Amino acid sequence: MYPDLQYLFEQVFKTNVPSFLGLFKTFGFFVALAFLAAAYLLQKELRRKEATGLLQPELLPLPKAKKYLSKGDITTNTQDLVPVYPHKRVGEVVLIAAIGGLVGAKVFNALESWDQFTADPISSLLSGSGLTFYGGLIVAALLIFNHCRKHKINFIHFCDAIAPALMLGYGIGRLGCHFSGDGDWGIFNSAYISAPDASLKAITANEYNQAILNATDYYLTNFGTVTDVPYAYVTAPSGLPTWLFAMNFNHNVNNEGIPISGCVGKYCHMLPMSVFPTSLYEAVICIFLFILLWWLRKKLKPGMHLFGLYLVLNGLERFSIEKVKVNYRYDWGFIHPAQSEIISIILLITGLFIIFFYRSRKYNIEPT
Repeated sequence: MYPDLQYLFEQVFKTNVPSFLGLFKTFGFFVALAFLAAAYLLQKELRRKEATGLLQPELLPLPKAKKYLSKGDITTNTQDLVPVYPHKRVGEVVLIAAIGGLVGAKVFNALESWDQFTADPISSLLSGSGLTFYGGLIVAALLIFNHCRKHKINFIHFCDAIAPALMLGYGIGRLGCHFSGDGDWGIFNSAYISAPDASLKAITANEYNQAILNATDYYLTNFGTVTDVPYAYVTAPSGLPTWLFAMNFNHNVNNEGIPISGCVGKYCHMLPMSVFPTSLYEAVICIFLFILLWWLRKKLKPGMHLFGLYLVLNGLERFSIEKVKVNYRYDWGFIHPAQSEIISIILLITGLFIIFFYRSRKYNIEPT
């Protein structure tokens, strides 16, 4: 894994690099890439919808509009009302999404891991880890809705414009989770255990119990038991790389797991047993779903249909992946859902409702 940029460059180029690069975490780097990619796509789609007449500018007096104007837009008449198109406000949207997303992600993560939060709330809030995507999405969406209403931006078409960008941004963000090893991985794959040098060693299903006993302290600390650890036994099929099915996230950013023999430095831990790299699965799935949404953006004519489809696909993807992830589960009698599963179902139902509700709203149909 590559917990920070110093570690990344040293591993890739096999040479020492300036230590200040260690201040920049790999996860943060990918989050920045996600925001940049999403901002570019959003601006591109807003421009397209403005050209078709679906999105109209807000008319502002010159003093207020000046910061949005390029050289060719400058007028000397301070009494003029200047059109400010939605694509000019993408920077504001990104800032709102970043702040609202961070706050929402922290709040929902605290609710999901309440015991850890109450034990050390300050460290939990200030930690770079512990971010719940759906919490960030919900809070950011509410703030962006208010921003659109304030500036007279048609929220229906704005939602359709941002749907592909959200899917791609999420996929890129998941790559950050994967390469940094931030703990967003799946259940254990008991077909492989970690060797002292951080490589993976294949074991038989009968050797599982002994593998658990070899790292008893880790399992007791993280799961409170050695008899009920979530796992599945899956060996990599012939011709496919092992890392598609099993990783021990050595040198992970959280220093989670057991020490790596002979390792000296800041990040010297690995998981005792391999896990399924679910963040990698999500990244690949969401990038493919982005391609689908981008292809459909001109084909789905009714407003909100593309955004509704995004909610459906996002809900299905996340609900499916939760089946092989380790998360806190609520005890609701005969069902034990994770927070992400609950929100996934809500998004799925909401997306289907939106598609059904807006199917005949002809005044929102995009021109051919």
